[in-house]
Amino acid sequence: MAGRPLDGQVALVTGAAKRIGRSIALRLSADGAAIAANYATSKTEADALASEIELGGGRAFSIRADVSKRTEVAKMVAAVEKEFGRIDILVNNAGVFFPVKFEDLTDEHWDRIMDANLKSQFLCAQAVAPLMKRQGRGRIINLSSLGGLLPWPSFTHYCVSKAGSIMLTRCLARALAPEILVNSVAPGTIQFSGEPPDEEYIRRVPLHRTGTGDDIAAAVAYLVTADFVTGQVIAVDGGRSLV
Repeated sequence: MAGRPLDGQVALVTGAAKRIGRSIALRLSADGAAIAANYATSKTEADALASEIELGGGRAFSIRADVSKRTEVAKMVAAVEKEFGRIDILVNNAGVFFPVKFEDLTDEHWDRIMDANLKSQFLCAQAVAPLMKRQGRGRIINLSSLGGLLPWPSFTHYCVSKAGSIMLTRCLARALAPEILVNSVAPGTIQFSGEPPDEEYIRRVPLHRTGTGDDIAAAVAYLVTADFVTGQVIAVDGGRSLV
């Protein structure tokens, strides 16, 4: 298909095997990008995603890396460049989410979520930035969360990590301009087939529904094609941040 907005571009999507990451990878592929689908433990799902994209006429491969470890990130970026010759888009989607009461938080809980949700975004952005600079153009999208904007007492560690992601986005937008544009998408409650509906969220938000993976993917698709937007956080939440 000719004339797609991302034809000739390469997107590295971290945590691409499942849920939101999978939706983003499929959307960017449909828009023409070749996809490097990163995973940490979900090899079967990542391989299936890459096969689905290739069977549909796209280009993709899956690649394992713990994106909280600098050496593994460096190897991953080098492998993507070797496979596709370039990286135009980085979507920092990998992360974890689990509740712990504040008084029960341990060093291990704190370090695990900071490594997965914040350190990984820093390491991946730092690894791809020189390549994007040499190309003269790049887009980095960090997945944050409403938890980076709203305080959730049982998720203090998570909220702090996502607030850090938002500030990282803003700092990188200044540091990497003008060649590289950096933005963030902050999902609200996103649900997938087979999951019980979050009735309280649906009742409360102005749009009276939870989000889908496609909703997040559409926001990412916009940001990777925008040419005059950087350092911004788009809350894709049905209006939850308003109430």
